[in-house]
Amino acid sequence: MVEGKIELKEKDGILKSLLHQPKPVWAVAFSCVVAFMGIGLVDPILKSISEQLHATPAQTSLLFTSYMLVTGIVMLFTGYISSRIGAKLTLLIGLVVIIIFATLGGLSQSVGQLVGLRAGWGLGNALFISTALATIIAVSSGATEKAIIMYEAAMGLGMSVGPLLGGALGSITWRAPFFGVATLMAIGFVAIIMLLEPIPKPKVKSKFWGSLMALRHKGLLVTGLTALFYNFGFFTLLAYSPFLMEGYSAIQVGLVFFGWGVLLAISSVFVAPRLEEIWGTKAVMIGALAFFAIVLIVMGVGANHSMVISVCIVIAGFFQGINNTLITSAVMVVSPVERSTASSAYSFIRFTGGAIAPWLAGSLAVWFNPHVTFYVAGLAVIIGILVLFIGRKALVALD
Repeated sequence: MVEGKIELKEKDGILKSLLHQPKPVWAVAFSCVVAFMGIGLVDPILKSISEQLHATPAQTSLLFTSYMLVTGIVMLFTGYISSRIGAKLTLLIGLVVIIIFATLGGLSQSVGQLVGLRAGWGLGNALFISTALATIIAVSSGATEKAIIMYEAAMGLGMSVGPLLGGALGSITWRAPFFGVATLMAIGFVAIIMLLEPIPKPKVKSKFWGSLMALRHKGLLVTGLTALFYNFGFFTLLAYSPFLMEGYSAIQVGLVFFGWGVLLAISSVFVAPRLEEIWGTKAVMIGALAFFAIVLIVMGVGANHSMVISVCIVIAGFFQGINNTLITSAVMVVSPVERSTASSAYSFIRFTGGAIAPWLAGSLAVWFNPHVTFYVAGLAVIIGILVLFIGRKALVALD
C-alpha cells in the first residue's frame, strides 16, 4: 500500500512539472506536437496517395525518405545557425518553411512532386525540432530531465494525433491533412511570436562543423549509432506497415496508429522515468530495444495477417516510448558539448537511419516478400543493442 502511494506521488510530481510550466514552454511544446504530427500524418493516406498518384509502395515510401534525409543532414547545421540568429528566429523560420511546403504538398500532382516537397518540409522540420529541444530546456522550470520528458510528451502526443488527424482528413481527400498541418503550424507560429521572449545567444558560437566534430566523443557516437539502428526499425514500422493492413480505411489505419501513439506517450512520460530509477538507463534501454526487436520479428512472421500487424503496431509504441525518452536523456548527459550541438549531432545520425528504412522496406518487399522487410528491421534493432552493449564503457556518465 505504501509502495502504491509512493508511485502515485511520483506520477503526480511528473504531472505537476508538466502542467506548471511557463507559457513560452507551452507555445514551443504545442508547435512540437504539430511538428511531430507531420511525421505520422501520411501513414493513413499512403495507400490513397499510391492509388491516386499511380505510385508503387516503394515510391510512396520515399515521402518518409526525402523528409527524414533532409531533416538529418540539415540538423548538422542548426546549432551553427541558431547560435548566430537566435533560437526564436530559428524556430520561426522553421515553422514558415513547414507551412509553405505542407501547403504546396497538398497541391501536388505527382508522387515525384510530393516527395520533393516533403524534402522541403524536412528542411523546416530540422530547423524547428533541433532548436525546440534546446529551447524547452532553456525556458522550462525544473531539471533538464523534466524538460526532456515535456519534449517527449509533445513527441508522443504528436505521433498519436498525427495519424488520427491524417485518417480523419484523409477520408475526405489525401490532400486535406497537408493543409491541416499548415494551418496548425500557423497557429504555433503566432503563439511563439507572442509568448516566447528572445533567448540570449550563447557567448561561444557553434562552429560550422561543430555537430559533426562532436561525434568524435565516444559516448555521443555510441548513443547516436544505437539510435540509427533503432530508428531503422522505427520507420520500417511507420512507413511500410500501413500497406499490409488489407481492407482498412484511412480512419481505421489512423486509429491503429493513434493507439500506438497513446502508448508511446504514456510510456515515455510515466513508465520510462520509473524503470530508469529502478534498473538504470542502459539496462532499461537494452530491455526496451530487445522487446521492440521481438515485436518486429513477430510482425515478420504475421505479415500476411492485418490483425497481427495492427496489434503489434500498438504494442510496439510502449517500448518505443521508453527508448525515446531514455536515449534522448542519455545524449544530453554523456555529451561534453553544448546541448544544441549534441542534439543536432544525435539527430543527424538517428534521422539518417529513419531515411534509409522506408525506401529499403518497400524494396525488400518487392525483391523478396514483406516477411523479410520486418526480419531485417528486427535485425537492425538487435545490432543497435550490440552497439550499446559494446560501447557501454563510453556511457559511464549515465551511472
